[in-house]
Amino acid sequence: MRYLSTRDEKISVSPSEAIIMGLAPDGGLFVPDDLDEIRVDYKKMIKKSYKGMAREIFAKFFPDLIIEIPDIVNKSYDNKFISKEITPLKGNDDIFFLEVFHGPTCAFKDVALSALPNLMKSAAKKIGFKDKILILTATSGDTGSAAMKGFSDVSGTGVIVFYPREGISDIQKLQMITQEAGNVRACAIRDNFDAAQRGVKKILSEEKNIACGISLSSANSINIGRLVPQIVYYFSAYKQLVEMGKIKIGTKISFTVPTGNFGNIMAGWFAREMGLPIGRLICASNKNNVLTDFLLSGLYDRKREFYKTSSPSMDILVSSNLERLLYFTAGSQKTSEYMRELETKGEYRINMEELEKIKQIFYGCYAEDDEARYAIRDSFYSNNYLLDTHTAVAYAGYKKMLDEAKEPRIPNVILATASPFKFPKAVLTAIYDKKEGSFNGEEGAFTPYNKKENKLTDEDCVKYLSRLTMIEPPSQLSGVFTKKIKNDDLIDKNEMKDYIRKKLQDVMGDEYE
Repeated sequence: MRYLSTRDEKISVSPSEAIIMGLAPDGGLFVPDDLDEIRVDYKKMIKKSYKGMAREIFAKFFPDLIIEIPDIVNKSYDNKFISKEITPLKGNDDIFFLEVFHGPTCAFKDVALSALPNLMKSAAKKIGFKDKILILTATSGDTGSAAMKGFSDVSGTGVIVFYPREGISDIQKLQMITQEAGNVRACAIRDNFDAAQRGVKKILSEEKNIACGISLSSANSINIGRLVPQIVYYFSAYKQLVEMGKIKIGTKISFTVPTGNFGNIMAGWFAREMGLPIGRLICASNKNNVLTDFLLSGLYDRKREFYKTSSPSMDILVSSNLERLLYFTAGSQKTSEYMRELETKGEYRINMEELEKIKQIFYGCYAEDDEARYAIRDSFYSNNYLLDTHTAVAYAGYKKMLDEAKEPRIPNVILATASPFKFPKAVLTAIYDKKEGSFNGEEGAFTPYNKKENKLTDEDCVKYLSRLTMIEPPSQLSGVFTKKIKNDDLIDKNEMKDYIRKKLQDVMGDEYE
C-alpha cells in the first residue's frame, strides 16, 4: 500500500512515511491509494476483542508495520482505559450512545492518541528515521491534552499545542497547562481554533525541519496515524449491538457524530468502506454549521460569523478532514482546486453529481445551544443518561432529523465524545431546575438564573453536578484543580513560529542542542 496526497497523486509515500510526515508537502492529507486493500470480512472482525479488531485494522492500513502491530496495540490500550470494552455502548431500544471518553483525559481523542506515539516510534524505526520529532497540534479543546498525555516523556519527541484563548472550558485549559512532562507545552493564541489550525498547517508545509535533527509532524486527525485508530470503535459498536441482541448480523445501522474537524466521522466513512454495514453517517454541527450547509447545498463557505458555543470543540469553520472525502468523491485535481479556492476566496462549491454522491452516505443536522441544553435535560430526566454539551448537539440534531426524514428509521448510535464533567457549568445549568428545590435550600446552592452563576468556578460546578446527579466525577478531572500550573503562555497568531523556536530547548531538552 502507498499513501497519496489528496492534492497531487504524484506524491506517494509508504504508510510509515505518512505517519511520520503527518501532512503532505503540498499541504494535502494522506490517503490510501487502493481502498480494496483495506476491506475485511466484518462478520469475522466482530468476533474479535477490541484489541483484536485494532490489530487487524492497523495491519490493513499500515502493512509495513505488521510485525510490530501486536506490540503497538498492547502498549496503546493496556491499563489506559477504565472500561474493559475500551468504548462501551449504553442506551435502549431507541437510541444508543457509544462512550468513547474513558481514557486518560476523558475525551474520544484518547483512543487515537494512546496509539499514535507507539505508531510513530515504530514507523520511525521502520524507515530509518533518525530525527527527533516535534509534534505541532492545534486544538479546539480535547486534542491538546490528549496529545500531551499520549506523548508525555516519550523519548525523541516533544509536543507544542496551540489553542484559542477563549472558547474552551476551564477544565480543558487546566488539563493542558498543568501537564507535568517536560517534553510538552501548550500556548494560547488571541484568536479562534481555525486561526491556530491554519498556522500549524502552514508551518508544517513550509518547515520540513524546524532545526538540525528535529522534524515536524502532527497529532491532529490530519495525520492518518491519528485517524485510523478511531475506525476501531465503529466496529466495536456494531459488535456490542449484536451481542446485546439489539440487531442481527447484516442489519444496517447509522451513526450520529458531533463534528468539528470531520475526523471522527471520516473514520466512520473508512469503517463503511472496509465493509461494516453502515447505512448513514449523520454529521451533527452546532451553531457554526458550515458542514450542515455544505451537505445540503454543496457550498462550503467559511466567510461567516464565528460563534463561541457551549460545545467549544466543535467551534470550527474549516474542517480539515473533509478534504479526504473530497478526494474520494472528486479526485486530486479538483480537490486541489477546491482547497485553493477556500484559501483565496473563502469558499468553494462542488458540482451536483459530487454532492449527490456524498448525500448517499452523509446527512447534515445541527443544534444551537438552547436545543443542546434542552437535550441534556431531556436525556437526564427521561433516560437517566447524562450528556456532555457536544454529545447533546448530536442527540438534539438527530431527533430533529427524525422529524424531517422521509426514509425508514434504522438503529442509530450516537458517539458520546466527552465526559459531561469536562463542561460542568453548561451541563449543570441545563439540568438544574429551581422549581424542584435542588439541594433542598442549601446555602450557596447553584442558581443559574441569577448573578451567582458567574462567581462559580468549574471546580464548584463539578461538585454540584456530582451531588445533583449522584454520579462520581472522573478522578482525572476532579484532580486537575489542585495541580500546579506549568505555563500559561499567550501570543498573537502571527507569533506561532517564533514561539516554537523559543521553546525548542524547553520541549526537546537534551534532544536539542
